[in-house]
Amino acid sequence: MTVDDTAGWESAELDGGPAHGLRIRIAGRPAVLQVTYPCAVEPQKEGVSVQALFIYRRDTRRRTGGDQPVRYGFDAASP
Repeated sequence: MTVDDTAGWESAELDGGPAHGLRIRIAGRPAVLQVTYPCAVEPQKEGVSVQALFIYRRDTRRRTGGDQPVRYGFDAASP
């Protein structure tokens, strides 16, 4: 696991779903991550935006250590 001791940040990797393989930096090992993607609004309205929401949950079954990132799996059942 790559850790920056001064800031408490470490690497994490998303598994499955629309963000599969994405590597990010996290602090504090949150249990759940939220990934959003912008959606097109038709017809376009000023000041309106729509985001698709995807949930990733920390995989507590996998041991992490060394250079292995913390893993988060896609939760297809989440809204």
